[in-house]
Amino acid sequence: MLQAPALFARRPDRAVRAKPAPFLPMTREEMDRLGWDQCDIIVVTGDAYIDHPSFGMAIIGRLLEAQGFRVGIIAQPDWTSAEPFKVLGKPRLFFGVTGGNMDSMVNRYTADRRLRHNDSYTPNDEGGKRPDRAVIVYSHRCREAYKDVPIVLGGIEASLRRIAQYDHWSEKIRRSILVDAKADILCYGNAERAIVEVAHRVAAGEKPRAMTDIRGTAIVRDAVPEDWTVVDYSSIDEGETTVVSPRAGIEKAVVRLPSYEQVTADKLLYAQASRVLHQESNPGNARALVQRHGDKELWLNPPPIPLETTEMDQVYDLPYARAPHPAYGDARIPAWEMIRFSVNIMRGCFGGCSFCSITEHEGRIIQSRSERSILREIEHIRDKTKGFTGVISDMGGPTANMYRLACKDKKTESLCRRPSCVYPDICKNLNTDHSSLIQLYRKARAVPGVKKIHIASGLRYDLAVRSPEYVKELVTHHVGGYLKIAPEHTEAGPLSKMMKPGIGTYDAFKEMFEKAAKEAGKKLYLIPYFIAAHPGTTDEDMMNLALWLKRNGFKADQVQTFLPSPMALATAMYHSDHNPLRPIRRVGSEQVFSAKGLKQRRLHKAFLRYHDPENWPVLREALKRMGRSDLIGPGEHQLVPAWQPVGAVSSPRGKPAPKGGKFLTQQTGQGRRMPPRDAPKTGPKTGAKAGEKTGPGRRR
Repeated sequence: MLQAPALFARRPDRAVRAKPAPFLPMTREEMDRLGWDQCDIIVVTGDAYIDHPSFGMAIIGRLLEAQGFRVGIIAQPDWTSAEPFKVLGKPRLFFGVTGGNMDSMVNRYTADRRLRHNDSYTPNDEGGKRPDRAVIVYSHRCREAYKDVPIVLGGIEASLRRIAQYDHWSEKIRRSILVDAKADILCYGNAERAIVEVAHRVAAGEKPRAMTDIRGTAIVRDAVPEDWTVVDYSSIDEGETTVVSPRAGIEKAVVRLPSYEQVTADKLLYAQASRVLHQESNPGNARALVQRHGDKELWLNPPPIPLETTEMDQVYDLPYARAPHPAYGDARIPAWEMIRFSVNIMRGCFGGCSFCSITEHEGRIIQSRSERSILREIEHIRDKTKGFTGVISDMGGPTANMYRLACKDKKTESLCRRPSCVYPDICKNLNTDHSSLIQLYRKARAVPGVKKIHIASGLRYDLAVRSPEYVKELVTHHVGGYLKIAPEHTEAGPLSKMMKPGIGTYDAFKEMFEKAAKEAGKKLYLIPYFIAAHPGTTDEDMMNLALWLKRNGFKADQVQTFLPSPMALATAMYHSDHNPLRPIRRVGSEQVFSAKGLKQRRLHKAFLRYHDPENWPVLREALKRMGRSDLIGPGEHQLVPAWQPVGAVSSPRGKPAPKGGKFLTQQTGQGRRMPPRDAPKTGPKTGAKAGEKTGPGRRR
C-alpha cells in the first residue's frame, strides 16, 4: 500500500517555535505584537478570515504555523492595485493564494449567469468583495507587489480548474488556472500534505517550479522527461478508448490528455479528457497526467495519499480561535453563523455524483476523525463558543452517513477504477456498517450540556436503507421536523446521467423513515431536493417529475437549476453533448441532450414550481406543444389550471400578483378570489437554491 510521511513528523522550520498566535495576523500592528519582523508565508483569500477548521485558509494557516512558519492573512483585499497586497510586507517564502471556500464565479453568479448581490463569506453578507476569477486576479497582484516571490495556488477554485476546463460564464474552454495565473505551483484537494512539503522545501532553498514529484500538485514543464513512458489518450480511435490498467510494469508512466488547443477545437476530445481524468483519480493506482498548453506541458501529479485518522485529529485539534477575526467587530457573517455550532466528522465522498465536485476535490476515500477528537470539539463549542444554547446544528460533512465507511479490502481499493462505490448499485466490497456512526451519535448526545444534535448534512439514503438501526437512531434523536435528502430526480434518464439511484430507493427509505417516526411518536417530513435542466433531462422528464411532486404533496419554494461547475462529469456532458461515463468514439458514442437555452432552462425550473401562478402560462404553452393538454385543468391529476390570476404575468419583472388579486377562468370569465400569498400551504416545501450549503464542508 502507498504510504506518506506523517503530516506532523517534520522538524519545525524554526529552532525555537513561537506560541500560536491568537489569530493569524492581518496587520503590521498584529505582527509587531507577536514580535515578527516578517511573515514566512502570506495567505491571500477571497473569504473573510474566520479562524475555524471549516474554512480552508484557517486550516492551512494553522497547519503551517504548527510546522514552525510565521503565517499572515490578507483577506478580501482591494484587487484594483497591488498596494493592499503589501500590507504585511514581503513574505520570506511564498504567497499562498485561494479564492476562498467557493469558486469565485459560482459565488458571484447564478446558474442563469445572473449577478448575486450577496456573499455569505463576507461581513454583513455584502456582495462584490472579491473579483471574478479571484485566484487569477490575486496572483497577478501578488506578482506586481513582489515579482520575485513564488506563488502557490490552492483551494477549490484552483483545484477544480487545474486542467483545461469548460467555463459556463464565458461559454468557452479556459486554460489551466495555473497557466492563466502565472503561478509557480498548484496544490489541489485539501492539500495538507502537499503544502507542508512545499513549504519545507522552499525553506530549504528549492524553487517551487522545480518540485516535480509532489503528489496533489500541478506544475508547468517545458517537456516530458525522456525517461518517462507516455501513454497517449490525446486522440480518439474508432474502437473503445478505455484507460489501460495502471503502470503495466512501468514505474515512470505519464498519461497524455488531449491538449488545451485540441479540447478547445473538438468537444469529443473534451469528453475524452474528462473521462481519462476521472479514471486516473484513485491515489492507489493513478498516474501523472500531462496536457499540452501551447509550447508548455501542464504536469499533474497523482492525487495525495488520504490523511490517517490520527492526522485528521491533529489538523482539527490545532489552536483555532474558532471565531471571526476581531477586525470584523459585530458584523454578521452568514457562513460563520451557519457552521459555528456544527462539527465536521469526515471528508471525502465515494458517491461520485456527476454534477458534484466533492470527489474531484476531496477524493472518494473517506477520511474520518476519531470519536475522541469529535467529542472534544463538542465540549469546546459548549465551553468556548459564544451564544451556544446546547444545540449542535450539524454533525456530518460532505455527507451525513459515510463516517468510517470504506472498501472491505485495501488491495481491492487500491486497484479500483469505478467512479462511484454506490452506482449503479452499492459495490459488494463496500462496508456499509453504520455502527460506528450510531455509537458516535450516542456518545455525542451524552456530552453534558448538549441538549440536541441535529443532522443537517445531506443524507445518502441508498446507504441508510442498508442499516435500519441507523435510520431508527437518526429519526428518534436527530431529526427536528424535517430531514433533507437528495433524490435529484424521479426519471431513469436523468438519474443515469447523475449517477444517482432510482426513485424506488427513495420510496424504500421513505417507508423506513415514516415507520421509525411513528414508533418514536413524531410527526416528521422528508424534504427531497431536485435539480432542473441536468444533462440528460427532457421536457417530458421534468413534466413527470412535476406530476410526482403534485401527487406527493410537495411545493418547492426555492429550486436548483443545474450549474455546469468546472471539471464535473456532468459539465463535460453539457458542453460536449456526449457521455464521458461511456467510451468515447467518433461514431457510436452515447449522445446526451442538455437544456442550454435560457427559455428551456427556465421551463424546466418552472416544472419544479408548477404551483406558482407565475409559471402557469409557460407551462400551459409547453404542455400544449408536448401534446399533453389533458394536464391543463382543475383536476387532481392535472398540473396547472386553465385560468390565470390577473396581474401574475403582466406585473413588472415577474413579481407576484398582490394579495387578494383576482383569478379569471377561461371557461366562464367569472372572477374568483385568490387566497393571500402568505396563507398556509398544504404539504412540506422542498428545494434549495443553487450553492446552498448542506453541511460542514459541503456545497450542493
